[in-house]
Amino acid sequence: MAPTPSLLFTVRRREPVLVAPEKPTPREVKLLSDIDDQEGLRFQTPAIQFYRYDPSMAGKDPVEVIRKALAKTLVFYYPFAGRLREGAGRKLMVDCTGEGVLFIEADADVTLNQFGYALQPPFPYSEELLYNVPGSEGILNTPLLLIQAREGSDKTVGNISLYVGCQ
Repeated sequence: MAPTPSLLFTVRRREPVLVAPEKPTPREVKLLSDIDDQEGLRFQTPAIQFYRYDPSMAGKDPVEVIRKALAKTLVFYYPFAGRLREGAGRKLMVDCTGEGVLFIEADADVTLNQFGYALQPPFPYSEELLYNVPGSEGILNTPLLLIQAREGSDKTVGNISLYVGCQ
């Protein structure tokens, strides 16, 4: 099925929340390598991923499963729950604060099937689906990840999409 050129839908988002690591994590500062600290790499990289229904997830809220899994994962990958800081000579470092990553729950009155075969980059409806939290556009002193979990109107089959913005 080809995408409808004038597909109209509404996305309803809850307020963004910070998801912190499930358990306490080390409070430390990690310097970025010279490769990761290049001036030309100081931007956010958005990605959107779609997942179809998995029968083993019947009766589970996929957004809550993602939120809980994220909190557990951040225990092991705790620098992602920190903030980028700039030191002497503009050297970037991760301040492992454990503050958490931005998480937004959203619903949309559209199905994956209505998008047709447009699920390949460049995705024509990304502007409608994705949300930039005001104040999170920079790379310094902001959450390193923004994750938006969206459940479509075809909840009977449990389709979900994830938007991940990464510093």
